[in-house]
Amino acid sequence: MTENRTAYLCPRIFDGSAFHMEGALLVDGGRVVGIVPIGDLDDAIPRHVLTGGILSPGFVDLQVNGGGGVMLNDDQSVDALRRISKAHATLGATSILPTLITDSPEKTVAAIDAVEAAITADIPGIIGLHLEGPHLSVARKGAHEARFIRPMTDRDLAILTEAARRLPVLKMTVAVESVTPAQIRQLTDAGLIISLGHTEASAAQAKEAAAAGATCVTHLFNAMSQLGNREPGLVGTALSQPNLSAGLIADGIHVHPDSIGIALRSKTGPGSIFLVSDAMAVAGSDLQEFRLGTRRVLRTDGRLTLEDGTLAGADLDQLTAIRNLIRWGFADHATALAMATTAPAAVIGETGRLGCLGPGTWADFVHFDPGGSDPASVWLKGTRLTGA
Repeated sequence: MTENRTAYLCPRIFDGSAFHMEGALLVDGGRVVGIVPIGDLDDAIPRHVLTGGILSPGFVDLQVNGGGGVMLNDDQSVDALRRISKAHATLGATSILPTLITDSPEKTVAAIDAVEAAITADIPGIIGLHLEGPHLSVARKGAHEARFIRPMTDRDLAILTEAARRLPVLKMTVAVESVTPAQIRQLTDAGLIISLGHTEASAAQAKEAAAAGATCVTHLFNAMSQLGNREPGLVGTALSQPNLSAGLIADGIHVHPDSIGIALRSKTGPGSIFLVSDAMAVAGSDLQEFRLGTRRVLRTDGRLTLEDGTLAGADLDQLTAIRNLIRWGFADHATALAMATTAPAAVIGETGRLGCLGPGTWADFVHFDPGGSDPASVWLKGTRLTGA
């Protein structure tokens, strides 16, 4: 049967793992049928010709604090999540983890409730929740508010383990200063994805946390113990431990491009380095400032800072990060794209469902010029969201 199928023709189609040259993406009912050579297309199938560039799966972003003018910390509602997801979809990220940074216990519960309600309401793009804190290290707090940072309690454990049963994906950033290996084991046994970050952890402590079940590191290099000659710190541990993956903010501000190149050449697998935006309220908007709790955040020349100069999230999207890696010469097209598609999907256990274009997956895809600066054209479930 071909009457309901549509073909999207592109010189290069990336399926999440490999390129298909001069191919056609077949879509039916909002889902992918497959990728076939253009010469094998049935003449009766409607065709959309995408000139030049790359057709790729929509991007997967596991660290999205806000967008469309709103922060999750300020508004834990389905409407806010809809605004955030729409803003990031227009930027090419069709699957996101809204992220609540360190805040009150009441806001943590409210965020869990809101994400569950958004998923029940089938809000496009919302795939779960990332809790970045509050169980962090004050010494490595960055822009997080110290007054909310605290050790994990039995009540916290109960709330989180219950939340893991309610949400398809629950990722949490913790520090060894505030969470014990035994607690990490309880959380991972309950289904949470535990990421280490905002910590002064030694290599020994980081390895102990990994042995207890931690599988990830939050924004590599930032807000963590650094690689030294006698102490590898969390940076060295993230690069050397095969089962740890690490998010990376590739804006050239949070991490020097040369350090990114070193990390990519050094990382041992199967864990990988994947791209995150760490985006804030300004994403997908023209806002020049916003509030982070009681504090003012300024947007200047691609940088977001508190008034004292502390970095406060990133003014970044996944497509810009991909283009940066390619422009800096540290990743070929397939590697850079995988870092925003299949790699983050693997971190949250969604291999074969998100960040890829295979038979039966949702037809969430983007078309863009990797060497250009124009936004991507975006399709959600086979329906065009942006672009010509």
